[in-house]
Amino acid sequence: MSLPPGFLDELRNRLSIGQVVGRKVMWDQRKSNQGKGDLWAPCPFHQEKSASFHVDDRKGYYYCFGCHAKGDAISFVRETENVGFMEAVEILAGEAGMTMPKRDPQAQQKADRRTQLAEVMEMAVQFFRLQLKTGAGGAARDYLAGRGLTGPALERWEIGFAPDGWQNLWDHLTGKGVAEDLILGCGLSKASTKGGKPYDTFRNRIMFPIRDARGRAIAFGGRAMDPADNAKYLNSPETELFDKGRNLFNLKPAREAAGKGQPLIVAEGYMDVIALSEAGFQAAVAPLGTAVTETQLQMMWRVSPEPVITLDGDTAGQRAAMRVIDLALPLLEAGQSVRFAMMPEGQDPDDLLKAQGAGAMREKIEGAEPMVQLLWQREIEGKVFDSPERKAALDKALREKIMLIKDPSIRSHYGQAIKDLRWDLFGAGRGGSAQAGGPRRVWHPKGAKLPAQASTKTSALAAGAMVEDHLREAVIVAVLLRNPLIVNEFYGALERMACSTPDIDRVRMAILKCDADAALPEHVAEEIGGEALEKLLGQAHVAITPAVRRPDNGDLARMCLAEEFAKLTARRGHAHEIEDAIEELSSDVADERLTKRLAQSLAAMNNAGQQDGDDRAEYDTGDNGARMKKEERSAFDALLDRITFAKDGKGP
Repeated sequence: MSLPPGFLDELRNRLSIGQVVGRKVMWDQRKSNQGKGDLWAPCPFHQEKSASFHVDDRKGYYYCFGCHAKGDAISFVRETENVGFMEAVEILAGEAGMTMPKRDPQAQQKADRRTQLAEVMEMAVQFFRLQLKTGAGGAARDYLAGRGLTGPALERWEIGFAPDGWQNLWDHLTGKGVAEDLILGCGLSKASTKGGKPYDTFRNRIMFPIRDARGRAIAFGGRAMDPADNAKYLNSPETELFDKGRNLFNLKPAREAAGKGQPLIVAEGYMDVIALSEAGFQAAVAPLGTAVTETQLQMMWRVSPEPVITLDGDTAGQRAAMRVIDLALPLLEAGQSVRFAMMPEGQDPDDLLKAQGAGAMREKIEGAEPMVQLLWQREIEGKVFDSPERKAALDKALREKIMLIKDPSIRSHYGQAIKDLRWDLFGAGRGGSAQAGGPRRVWHPKGAKLPAQASTKTSALAAGAMVEDHLREAVIVAVLLRNPLIVNEFYGALERMACSTPDIDRVRMAILKCDADAALPEHVAEEIGGEALEKLLGQAHVAITPAVRRPDNGDLARMCLAEEFAKLTARRGHAHEIEDAIEELSSDVADERLTKRLAQSLAAMNNAGQQDGDDRAEYDTGDNGARMKKEERSAFDALLDRITFAKDGKGP
């Protein structure tokens, strides 16, 4: 419907926005100047104690310096009453004494019918409430008393009873002169398929009225008294008044309570909402027999930026949480999310309140987990990540979920949160995350007679390798620090790299825990200290590395890192072969097979080191063509002597 020119201007001129807003807020008398129309109050759109919400009564607008909500009287009514534009205009026009322009005949007829349907629904509310007080409602009253609901609570929630029988409500309403099509249009009765008189939708059920954001009765929820009934809870069918995916049970009172600072709590059913409200948690709502819909989630966010979803502590409750996560991820905005309060196993909010009281529920609400935590928990629950492939599958699943987030800033923060959680699971010494080249246990069979400790020749092999490893590790972390945009490409290799010194390991861990962006050097400097970072980058072999000197060349950095990781892996692979050989010295397989394995390892080292640029004069070439430094060749020969000793049982 279109409004005539000048209607809205006249409406705004007649209204005092201070009076409209004043129904929802308490003005700060010390900060406000009523005479000048300069009004201040705590914001009704977000929880706060200071008066940051400003209303300029002369200009007719409001603005919050905290959440940045702004608008005029119409937008204020729309947001606080959760109504559409035309409904807000109608509400304000009534207050201003203005007659709404006539609508076209069809629209007017539809509005009139909705009004009639709402009136019939109110008649049904009164009928059910009266029935609860009769003898037929005795069992229902006993059940409600057992659930802790007595006189005052029954009145507050307008709880009623639909007696057993096929036409009790039908006969009552038609006897009052209500047209049959209106009764059917409200969903209170259903037409008989056999051509007889329509029959009541609700029979032998405790009745809970469902009201919209304006307080109009639009539907009912009925709880069966017969344990054998197929449907324990039954909602009204969808009608011109009722769309179950676009309404929430107890929305209007919950919105008012949330405006006073209470957290918005989302429960699963009517009894949970009633129990929460009676225990002091008045800002409680529930979906109407369906999983939470996008429209319902948007309605929750209009009430509170972080509603708390309370879910039953069972498998079904966990599945419901995951559905909410999948629904919410694409809709997230800064300051707008959901949190989850999981109930104890086998309990719902009503059960918890009865068993442990309001204090236990308050602890659950205050300790509600952020959505990212449940997203992570879903992907790791009951799984073992003992292989690179399984870890990669986890990374892929989480990336797919995070990419659903449209807001780039939130998506970045989710990525960082997941990275932190992943570090906790797979970080150093955790979760069986294999550290490439990490320390290995050397096992000696009981009673095995081995030669004395390794000579200086043998120890030279480990000492030389450690020094060279340290140099490579320093180059790797320095190249990453100078080229932070490629960290993600080498994240897995860096994660698996076991460092030969604590100093390099501190740098490695700092890189892993930081976003791969331009702030990486500053983050690492803060973690390890600026002096330590300068010392690392100032080492001669680091400073002359081309990828460190030319940080603007990403391809050069990638080639450098790939080469250094390959050399490091090959060398440490050779070290592991030596350790394996020592473990097997006293076994039956201590023969030429060990020598072959060591020779293959040497060949891998040779291939990885083709471009080292080292002075070939320092190297010795063995019978198999593999190159080693001369001191390493000497140590290797000593090891072969030990293998021979173990095999023959006599000295070298």
